Amino acid sequence: MYAIIDIETTGGSPRLEKITEIAIYLHDGKEITGEYITLVNPERNIPYFITSLTGITNEMVENAPRFFEIAKNIVELTEGRTFVAHNARFDYSFIREEFKSLGFNYKRNLLDTVTLGRKLLPGHKSYSLGNICNDLNISINGRHRAAGDALATVRLFEMLMEKDREMNTGKQAMIKNTKTSKLNPKLNLDKISDIPEEPGIYYFYNESGDLIYIGKSRNLQQRINTHLSNNTTNRSMEMRDHIADIDWETTGSELIALLKESSEIKKNKPHYNRAQRRTSFQWGIFSFEDEKGYINYRLGPLELNDTPVAVFSSKERTRAKLESLVEKYNLCQKLCGLYESAGECFHHQVGICRGACCGKESARDYNERALKATDQFVFSSRNFFIIDKGRSENERCAVKIYNGKYYGFGYFDINDIGFGLTAVHECIKPSGDNRDIQVILKQYLKTNRVEKIIEF
Repeated sequence: MYAIIDIETTGGSPRLEKITEIAIYLHDGKEITGEYITLVNPERNIPYFITSLTGITNEMVENAPRFFEIAKNIVELTEGRTFVAHNARFDYSFIREEFKSLGFNYKRNLLDTVTLGRKLLPGHKSYSLGNICNDLNISINGRHRAAGDALATVRLFEMLMEKDREMNTGKQAMIKNTKTSKLNPKLNLDKISDIPEEPGIYYFYNESGDLIYIGKSRNLQQRINTHLSNNTTNRSMEMRDHIADIDWETTGSELIALLKESSEIKKNKPHYNRAQRRTSFQWGIFSFEDEKGYINYRLGPLELNDTPVAVFSSKERTRAKLESLVEKYNLCQKLCGLYESAGECFHHQVGICRGACCGKESARDYNERALKATDQFVFSSRNFFIIDKGRSENERCAVKIYNGKYYGFGYFDINDIGFGLTAVHECIKPSGDNRDIQVILKQYLKTNRVEKIIEF
């Protein structure tokens, strides 16, 4: 069961523009069984160049229903049907965005006749609706109007179904496999079935062989398949369309996958990682010793080469953490950057601060408490290994922390450590420490169990 759809809009961006017309033809795989066509009041001006293209004017849509007035009809008409369109991502994205503005999560299985046409009818110079229909002698009565384009898509779809049956001895293998029809035609589908259900990192490449995305997962097969069937956002669908090759590497432990993913993204800077994964950590707590020997803290936005002791997603969270440390360890407001004064801080005035801000408490006594606060951000054990699962039964991974800093990771055979930790030390491949790695390690150890921690 299919719903073959075309829309006209006020422009090209689903987030900024609106629908002006929609046509839906219901199809049972053999013939049209119903139709729904209506202009839509976009509640905004239709640009002149759009009117020149579609012929839809502001006057034509003035008394047309607004999208929320037809939303129920669209839901009911497309329920249980595959959403079929030419360049389906465009139409689907606009409709999803309209529903999103109404607080409704509209999701349908998607079938794109452009992608399907490239697979079933290879060799055409262009697969735009006008050009492919001209090549196939499909007439379009009302080009750039929803009904005309949708009806032409119906005829194209019927030809594709017939071609699919011819190629697959009477079965519509590709039409029914809506997941396959959405994928880049150069992607080797046999390769997908080889992806293991294990932790690891994965790499997506475009048709030119450029690395466009790096990710990690506890289950590579599951995560990669999610990407390949993702219709949730314009960006995810755009990336999916460009995936022409996939590579992966198992890691045994999710922790190693996290560490390797972070390192690989920084090293390669893939397009969709840059676009999607702007770091959520924009503020930090910094530590330094002033000229009188007192440990100070301050909060501030992160710069490229900063080395904060802790990072946070917002100024408010950073300040709240500092305030909680002041209260828990009886620290000085002024020395924590929370109170500006030439003299004593407010807490000292009311008898809470012990006077580090005005020299009444020694740096030695004050720093003893300040260092306990620092221990919340750095590893209390300065030299240790994190031991976790490896890629096989006799293998384990090791993450080395040396002098409180991340040193690197590696793999070793459990049969090689009978005479001490030499094999563990030797397996480690050094890697640079940075604030993202520190956050990954601390967060992982807080929320996940590892096999063991070995101090050295």
